[in-house]
Amino acid sequence: MSATLLGSIARTAEPQAVLRRFLALDSVVTTGNGLAYVAFSAPLGRLLGVGQGLLLGLGILLVAYGAAVGLLASRRRPQALPVKLVIETNYAWGALSLIALAVWFSPTAAGTVWIPVQGLTVAGFALLQQLALRSVAE
Repeated sequence: MSATLLGSIARTAEPQAVLRRFLALDSVVTTGNGLAYVAFSAPLGRLLGVGQGLLLGLGILLVAYGAAVGLLASRRRPQALPVKLVIETNYAWGALSLIALAVWFSPTAAGTVWIPVQGLTVAGFALLQQLALRSVAE
């Protein structure tokens, strides 16, 4: 994601709007990723070297989580506690992605690239949301 795109998303005088935009972006990306895992679990499993059943289960989880984050983003003033839970969950997902790559998975070359990229992307969402939440609280 480019700095220009992030700058345009964050450009507003209202800190709540920035937080809601980063939550909404997270929701769209997470739900899209989950739908891809659900719809294409077999070919993506072969491509990434990850089990089809695992991708299907993760896909269902991601669709539900993405929908919940989207619901939170739709609130005019998202409450701090649920936003903090999203942030912590995103950081945990990022860390567990890297741990899983090192400890549990034996992915293909594509999986070796994809797993940390998506984990770092989710951690990036957490950082953006954390900074936006901090600016709301100030």
